[in-house]
Amino acid sequence: MSQNTTVWRRQIAAVFRLEWRKTLLSRRGWWIYLLAAGPVVICLLHALMTSRRAHPRHSLGNDVLAFATMFQLFYLRGAIFFGSMGIFSSLFRGEMLEKTLHYYYLTPLRRESLVAGKYLAGLLAACSIFVPSVAASLLLIGSHDRAYSEYIWHGPGLSQLGSYVLVTVLACVGYGAVFLACGLLFRNPMIPAAAVYVWENVNPFLPSLLQKVSVISYLKGLCPVEVPLPPPLNVIVVDIDPTPAWIAVPGLLAVAALLVAYTAITARHGEINYGD
Repeated sequence: MSQNTTVWRRQIAAVFRLEWRKTLLSRRGWWIYLLAAGPVVICLLHALMTSRRAHPRHSLGNDVLAFATMFQLFYLRGAIFFGSMGIFSSLFRGEMLEKTLHYYYLTPLRRESLVAGKYLAGLLAACSIFVPSVAASLLLIGSHDRAYSEYIWHGPGLSQLGSYVLVTVLACVGYGAVFLACGLLFRNPMIPAAAVYVWENVNPFLPSLLQKVSVISYLKGLCPVEVPLPPPLNVIVVDIDPTPAWIAVPGLLAVAALLVAYTAITARHGEINYGD
């Protein structure tokens, strides 16, 4: 291993150690914990209330479909999206607002290492918040039913849990790379974030070629349970074949890596102007 590679790894590790706890325990990010805790509380209340009924009004399949709907509509299009926006866009923009970024720039630290270390710290923080939330919600939503326990521990439930965890991690990887770049490149990252949000949510109604230019298109194809659209949305949506996992997973990772690399190149030539 070359000396330059060793230096890069040490610098990235040093930035990561400084940043991940600060990012995970940031007081500005209290609302992200609320986003992650909301569905867990709802699933717990659902299980407690349903367990008191002698004859539940829904079946195991209803719980499975309810979680799949909540995951695609709330987690992917809401909690993970906005949580990643809050975590990753503030990695640089937050330090610009607090006027502390120059402390990094005054050290003999490669800008590329700074970007990589911050991104990995944000990724660990995002996954530490949302992966337990997704897992707890899936395990709790049908815990009132013995058949659901059999479904989880002796049926396809654990495999589906693994798929949901994978999609959650990939969502943090993809959206994290997008918002890391937004936080460094734009004075107000909320404006590009709003544009990305609109694009991701109108994705099902776009032509098939344009649907591929989004994160949600690949994530939705990896979800283990398909969520049917109600009328009249099912009439105007443009159906496309889901991207195979062996293409979707490496593809998302490659796009995220390219975005982080572009952010690192931009940071290398950037200057601090706290007056902006």
